[in-house]
Amino acid sequence: MCFYQGTLREQLHIHSDECGYSCDVHRSEGPYSCELCNTAFSQQSALITHECLHSGERPYKCDVCNKAFSHKRSLIIHQRVHSGERPYVCDVCNRAFSHQGNLTTHQRIHTSERPYKCDVCNKAFSQQNHLTTHQRTHSGKRPYTCDVCKKAFSHQGNLITHQHIHTGERPYTCDVCNKAFSQQSNLITHQRIHTGERPYTCDVCNKAFSNKSILKKHQRIHSG
Repeated sequence: MCFYQGTLREQLHIHSDECGYSCDVHRSEGPYSCELCNTAFSQQSALITHECLHSGERPYKCDVCNKAFSHKRSLIIHQRVHSGERPYVCDVCNRAFSHQGNLTTHQRIHTSERPYKCDVCNKAFSQQNHLTTHQRTHSGKRPYTCDVCKKAFSHQGNLITHQHIHTGERPYTCDVCNKAFSQQSNLITHQRIHTGERPYTCDVCNKAFSNKSILKKHQRIHSG
């Protein structure tokens, strides 16, 4: 019998992350019931596996990196990181994935399904994490803070890009002239020098520009 450590909510969250399913999937009616949360199972082996959620026990260990899991299926999914196995294939574009959940999320590109909706502005998203990030525009929450200047950001990617200011890192390099940039957006703008691309067009005189800010300056000619 396993023993409880941490809150049940925390343990269920860990379990859900590991196995890729809501804990409701594992709940069923049966003679074997958990003494802590009353979840019932038809097989005793399923109850034993479930009880490890409460104890934090992780008996299934990867023989490559020693990462441990509370559920055997979670270990099988994890081992695909090392084997490169991708058994779930999109029937539209043939892109392959190691996890069923990743395939389901990917297929929304083709179906345009957006099941996650903001309860403030009704904007919809294909992924839960995209909705979570968007909701910070309403709440003003900025959980990612620079440890140098304490500037805060709503998205981790923006923090990483910002930190290049302090480190001097320029990871984005032009493959034509080797000029390096701290932000990918600056590299994309720069590359238009070589391609001649001018995607920003004035709606008054149809003059085109490679940079949006240059277009805005130009439009003052018309607006005064």
